[in-house]
Amino acid sequence: MHISVRKFKANDAEMVASVVAQTLRESNSRDYSQEYIENEIRQMPAEFFVSKAKQTHFYVFCEHQKIIGTGAIGSYWGSTTEFSLFDIFVLPAYQGQGIGRLIIETLEKDTYFQRAKRVEIPASITGLEFYQHMGYDFKDGRDVVDEEQLYRLEKVR
Repeated sequence: MHISVRKFKANDAEMVASVVAQTLRESNSRDYSQEYIENEIRQMPAEFFVSKAKQTHFYVFCEHQKIIGTGAIGSYWGSTTEFSLFDIFVLPAYQGQGIGRLIIETLEKDTYFQRAKRVEIPASITGLEFYQHMGYDFKDGRDVVDEEQLYRLEKVR
């Protein structure tokens, strides 16, 4: 399988929104209620990703021309030394094949990550073990989900 990586373009927005919705519905349904998932999907229409790409370095991961994964890195509340990873999704049919690792490795080669003293990731219950495997630890040792039902993980450099 050959995966190409490129920066997000505005005309990718519909496909990205579809990848995110499908991934949430199929992969995250074991850890979250349908109501929670549908609420998250409503908050991330195509326009959300166009806007997000203006504030982050947003990447898409493709097999041929099909977007199969996404990931972004951006400033943590305007900081120039702290950044966050966002919108890391892999289509369910491609999970377990190294695409998630490729996304993290790509984001960790990004100029934002390279100058970061700390990188945070809001991790779903579903993704927790993967992110821990990739070297991210609980922020401030807090191993409980927050009000958004996410874990806050970080990597201090």
